[in-house]
Amino acid sequence: MVEFQLTQIPIMKTGMLIRKPVGEVFEAFVNPEIITKFWFTKGSGRLVAGAQVQWDWEMFGISVPIAVKEVEPDHRILIEFPGAGGPTSVEWRFTSRDDGTFVDITHSGFTGSGDDLVRQVADSTQGFTLVLAGAKAFLEHGLQLNLVADRYPKGLAEH
Repeated sequence: MVEFQLTQIPIMKTGMLIRKPVGEVFEAFVNPEIITKFWFTKGSGRLVAGAQVQWDWEMFGISVPIAVKEVEPDHRILIEFPGAGGPTSVEWRFTSRDDGTFVDITHSGFTGSGDDLVRQVADSTQGFTLVLAGAKAFLEHGLQLNLVADRYPKGLAEH
């Protein structure tokens, strides 16, 4: 096994173009009635600065508390998300373009050993990439792909 040492705490970054206006894309991420079409199954409220909401993935029996730190309409969302070693930060940035909206997601604040950090960043990258792909399919084509639910179908080993 090759040994290596991290020189900085890794972060997760992913992004995708969604061919819809920025207002529509932003609304999809702050409105639980829309985001439940491509990510979690139930949300207790809209994302507004200072709010505490709960997101549920009922198919997995998971609920997580979300602290909404900042919201800049049509530009940015910053939340505190529970992590393996403590709270982490997730930031969405929305860039309006002629061909739609580019959504950048950054997840940071991971803690743990080097192996733990790599696992957390890999899991986060996988998860948020599925969320963006699901958002794209839903917003552009009205398709609910069930990507998050189908990543861990019942009967397979737990992840």
